[in-house]
Amino acid sequence: NLEVIQDKALNVIIKKAGTAGYENSAPVILQGHMDMVPEKEDDVDHDFFADPIAFIVKDDFVYADKTTLGADNGIAVSYGLAILASDSIAHPPLELLVTTSEETGMDGAFALDASLLSGRRLINIDSEEEGKLLVSCAGGIGATLKLPIEWEAAPVGYHGVDVKIDGLSGGHSGMEIDKQRGSANKIMGRILFDLESALDLAVVAVDGGSKHNAIPRSATLSLLVKPADEPILAEKLTKWTEILLNELQGVDEGIKLVQSPNEQKVSRVFSKATTHRLVEILSIVPTGVINMSMAIPGLVQTSNNLGVLRTEADQVTFENTIRSSVRSQKVEVANQMSLIAEATGALVEFASEYPEWEYNPTSELRDVFMAAYEELYGAKPEISAIHAGLECGLFSEKFDGKIDLISFGPNLYDVHTPQEHMSISSVERTWDYLK
Repeated sequence: NLEVIQDKALNVIIKKAGTAGYENSAPVILQGHMDMVPEKEDDVDHDFFADPIAFIVKDDFVYADKTTLGADNGIAVSYGLAILASDSIAHPPLELLVTTSEETGMDGAFALDASLLSGRRLINIDSEEEGKLLVSCAGGIGATLKLPIEWEAAPVGYHGVDVKIDGLSGGHSGMEIDKQRGSANKIMGRILFDLESALDLAVVAVDGGSKHNAIPRSATLSLLVKPADEPILAEKLTKWTEILLNELQGVDEGIKLVQSPNEQKVSRVFSKATTHRLVEILSIVPTGVINMSMAIPGLVQTSNNLGVLRTEADQVTFENTIRSSVRSQKVEVANQMSLIAEATGALVEFASEYPEWEYNPTSELRDVFMAAYEELYGAKPEISAIHAGLECGLFSEKFDGKIDLISFGPNLYDVHTPQEHMSISSVERTWDYLK
């Protein structure tokens, strides 16, 4: 018996009147998104459109069975629904806002009609570290490079070989970008640069990563090589394994390079010119941390993630996510993408741009959250910013800056990867804190 609104973007707003004594209080918006990043291990047969998440409880943690868990951002929806369902939790008038397509470009938040909401205090439950209050976030933009493929007839007498990079940790391209984890797509570019100059090879296809906002954990390069060159290829990969294990020690020591035969018949391959342009793009697209913030110690200010590399019928696509808490630097990286496209004969398309959330020096909501935390735990919470996109930036823009915002949440780990897990005790503490 609650008021429900669903808009054309499928966002859901559920409204509940304030409890006794709080009927005339200023309304509060509780907000999260309903979508998740569907990542899984290669050996798992899981259909995210049909199969439920298989939960596993280990000690204090909830995992999924070799897939992403969806705690980001299912926990926000769970908290919101629990409060709406309760008859015993005192609260002011509430508006639960559950948005769609946050992970693929914040489409729901973009489409939201702000006039549907009367609240001007918004609690975003999309953070991943207990005891840390987020008060600012990066803006972002998607940049997709499209390299046209010049095809030529496959050489006769060559053997099909697949080179696969696997075993990397991956992770959230905002939250984990500062951990210097290996990017399978970028590494594949380095290896192909070396192989191109040493072997008489032909590229059949190259593919890596599955999500623009996840650091790619694996990539595959399909080649045709002369039979006599296969031992040389194996030696090269052994050497590259040594190089990469040295570079990634303490960070991504599970990396593996695997060479395997590919018996599939191939009629066409990339031209030499296309192969070289492919190498150029993979080599010069900026990847990882570009700038660190001088204002907030330890905060990544600007980065780019080459999340998806894909061979299509007539082009190779390179899907990038550019992030920055400084708008001019976000524009600068986008300009670099345009120049790379121009220099290599590729096209570039920009999409899903979202604004940064600037720090508000006079936030009443932040003061309330700090006071409640000190009352519960006898310590001050950490006030921080995040190098990832939160919908708070869009909400601030939607309400012309006339809205007070904060973001918090329980301890979540390895989000956007099959190792994603959530602390049960932290969820309980954060629930008490929210109430």
